[in-house]
Formats: sequence, structure tokens, C-alpha cells
Amino acid sequence: MVLVVIIMLTLGAYTFSELMITEYQASETYSRQVQSQMWAESGVDYVTMLLTPDGGGFDGDLFDDPSLFHISMETGSGFSIVAPIEDDSDSGFSQQSSSDGLRFGLTDECAKLNVNVLANFNPLDDTGRNMLIELPYMTEDIADAILDWIDADDEQREYGAESESYSVVFPRNGPIDSLEELMLVYGIEPELMYGEDANRNGLLDPNEDDGDQSLPNDNGDGILDLGWSAYMTTYSVEANYRHAYDRFSEERINVNEPLLTDLYDTLLDEYDEDIAQFVTAYRLSGPVETLSDDLLEGAVGIGGGENPLNGVGSGNSSTTGDLETDEALEGAATAIASSLFSGDGGEITRGGMDLSVGSSTEIRSIYDLIDAEVEVEIDDTMTTLTSPWSSDPGELQATLPLLLDAMTVSSEDVIRGRININQARREVMLGIPNMPDGLPDSILAARARSGSSSSTLDQYSTTGWLLIQGLVDLETMRSIDGFLTTQGDVFRMQVIGHADRGGPVTRIEAVVDATQEIPRVIFQRTLTELGPGYRSNQLPPFSE
Repeated sequence: MVLVVIIMLTLGAYTFSELMITEYQASETYSRQVQSQMWAESGVDYVTMLLTPDGGGFDGDLFDDPSLFHISMETGSGFSIVAPIEDDSDSGFSQQSSSDGLRFGLTDECAKLNVNVLANFNPLDDTGRNMLIELPYMTEDIADAILDWIDADDEQREYGAESESYSVVFPRNGPIDSLEELMLVYGIEPELMYGEDANRNGLLDPNEDDGDQSLPNDNGDGILDLGWSAYMTTYSVEANYRHAYDRFSEERINVNEPLLTDLYDTLLDEYDEDIAQFVTAYRLSGPVETLSDDLLEGAVGIGGGENPLNGVGSGNSSTTGDLETDEALEGAATAIASSLFSGDGGEITRGGMDLSVGSSTEIRSIYDLIDAEVEVEIDDTMTTLTSPWSSDPGELQATLPLLLDAMTVSSEDVIRGRININQARREVMLGIPNMPDGLPDSILAARARSGSSSSTLDQYSTTGWLLIQGLVDLETMRSIDGFLTTQGDVFRMQVIGHADRGGPVTRIEAVVDATQEIPRVIFQRTLTELGPGYRSNQLPPFSE
């Protein structure tokens, strides 16, 4: 009996000990899971802080910088912010054909096509459809169905679909909040949105390259189909302020300022009399050689005179959409200016010019000022003024980045939908209106030679590098300028909370809007249920 009791007690103690060990391991695993979650969430907060005016993020390389985006929180643990390295192959398509190509940085949403701005194009032409049709697997039917979903009317496009094509849902007839909403559009299947990338890591994993042997079903061609999520967005926005170190986040000078006296005074405060006089004279009298109608239409973006990208490129940022109303408002502004600034003779003068008649010309692109000549009456004498900015490549390299950073043609606080040519995929650039044949390939080649960077110090900080390197001429640059940028202010990130010793991993995808002084997270979701996404040997250790 004693032996039986001892055996029972021993078994009970062993069972209890085993249970406690299991509970301890479960508790330890849960604790490490919570820690990885906290590390990942800290990464989101870290980027939000980094993108503040004083955070220092814009001073560095937001595209790829391990020192910025691989941060230790505790000994041997922390978070990594990663993105796949795009492979621009000789096949003419952007693709991911490697399972090892990672960079440490953010994804600029301006590198993608903003579907919401497409509804702003004139529905009578095919601009919106042409921008979509260059994307992989896009058809005319689906492109028009997308445009019908987001435009404000119920009129069906040539190949589109309006409410009569739907039975459960109906077109939004307005901007969409999330790209996933496009899966409700007639003819769009989920695989078109996310392709073969089942775990959303942007890399070609073994199960994504084995045909139908395991999910997801793929074609086994050694190339990862990323789906339209890699090409489209609803978030691309850039703040219309300066990015230069000495005047970071200050307002740019709007060269289309309605009051010419204010324009002259602002330019004189920052520059010299020659620049203030020339820009004001350009607005007052227009250039000696006017732009062709085709070039003006290209700069505007659509033939109707309304720019889809908040007036950028058109210079007509304050239009009401009605010509008579615009003229009345301009006349009222001129009358107010006359009453405020005119002297005894009833004239408003700056730099020897009578500005009381108001402006006659809107500047559609900052590039219009380069090599321009203006005839204007100065001190009662007709005078020809030559632009302070020359198209000579040597001069452009020094002056153009500063010019583009300091001046704007729009009074809008933000600009939506311009394409970041420093990071955009080939298919996205192919759809840009007036894009010359071969230019996307030339841009990709130049990017490959220089390495991708978002530094505000290098020559790639403005679109002027296309002109400086001779990839385009001045006239072409004027026609495509309104659709191009080199950095937005809304960024997507994938944050990995992990430890060197292995164990639980947390993945968070988030989008941060830094167009305001205090950035805000506008989208966030956890991807952990799709798997860790990255092997331990793909992420460097936190400890040396």
C-alpha cells in the first residue's frame, strides 16, 4: 500500500511538473509573441516620428538604409522595416524573380498609380484608360469598369459597367478609400489584385513557384506575379512645401500668385531684382514665344484646361471651372489690388512695371521659365528680359534643383497622384500622358547606374535630372512635368518584430501620411496570420 501510494504521488508530481513546464513554455511563448507585437508596433511609431520635420528621416535615405530601419529594442531583438528589391529584367516587365532581394526602407506610394485621380481626367478622351491599360493583365473592359466605379456620373463608358451591371453592390461614384474595394468592380478577381504573392512579402517563395503542387496556384515560371497592389494605390500625396535643408517644410513661392505686387515682393525678399522682375513680367505680358496648343494641353493633362493633379502643371490652381466666373474673380482681385496699392497716379508699380492691369499669363510649369524671353514696358520703354535660368546643362545642374524646390505653380497645400520616377515601375511610367517612347527604359537604366536614393542632397531630388542628364529636351519636360515627382509624403511600410534567437514573429503593414507637421497612420493591419514572411537568414542579427 505504501509503495502504491508513493508511486501514485510520484506520478502525480511528475504530471504536475510536466504540466507546469508546458504552462511555462506556453507563457514564455505568449510573452515573446506579445514582445514581438510591441516591437513591430514600435516600428510604426518610430517611422511616424522619423517623418516629422525634426525627425531627420528626410535628411537620410528613406529607400534603403539599414542604420535607419533595422533597430534594436532589447539585446538581440527589435524591429526591421523591409521591402523587396525590384528586378527590372530584360523582358520589359518589372518583376520579382529572387527570394533574397531585400532592402531596409519605405515604399513611396507616389511610385504607384493613384486610381482616384483618374476620375478627374476628361471622360471624353482615353487618358484614364490609357494609364491603366499598361498594367499587367489589364483590359479595356476592366479599365473602363474601374473608371465607371470611381467617376461621379452614372454614364457608362465605352467598355465600362455602371449600376445596371451589378446586383448586390453599386458603383461608389466617388473616390475609394482602399484598393481592396476594386475587387467589387465588375470583372475583377482577387488574384488580379494580389497575384501569386500569398504571404504578401514581395518575394518569390518556393510554394509560389511550384505550379499547382501547393497553394497558391501559380504558373511556376520563376517570376513572382505581384498583382495590381504593386502598381496602384489610393494614397499617393505630396505636400507642396520645400524639402531643402535650410527651409524645410516652408511654403513654396506660388508663381501664379493672383496679386502681382505680392509676387514681386516675395521674390525680391528671397532673390534679387532681376528674378523678381522677370517672373512678374512673365505673368504680366507672357513669353515672346508662346507654347504650342499641343504642349499646353500636355502640360495641363487634359484638353478641358483642368489639371487632374490639383492644378500642378497647369498653373490654373484657383479656377472655379467656369471661365466667366474666373474672369470676374480676377477682375475683382485686380480692383482690390488697385485700391490697396495704387499711388496718386492710379498705378501699381514694381521694378518700373505698371502692374495695375493684372496678369495675362498663367505659368503652367516651372520649366516654362527656362530660356524664356519677355517683352514688357519698364519705365515707359519696351524692354526685352531674358530668363535668369538657362538650359545649359552645366548651369541647370546648379540652379534647377533649387528652382524646383523653391517655386510652385499651385496654391494647393497638397498634390495628389504625381508619379515618383525614382521608384516607379516601368508599367506605371508607360501610362504617363505624353511619355516619350523609350524614356521609361532610359529612366530605369539611369536609376540602375546611380542606385536608388531619396536624399534631398543629390541630383535626383527633383525631376530636373531628366533634363540635366539629357534624357529629355526642354519642350518634352514641359509637357510631362505636371505628372512627375521624385518623392511623395505618404509611405507604406512592412515592419517585422523579431529576435535573433528565433521564436514568434509579428508582421505589420502600415501607411503613414507625412503631409502634415504631425504625421498620422492612415492604414494599419497585421499580416502575421499569413506567416513570418521572411527567413531568419534574410534578416541580419541585432547583436554582433
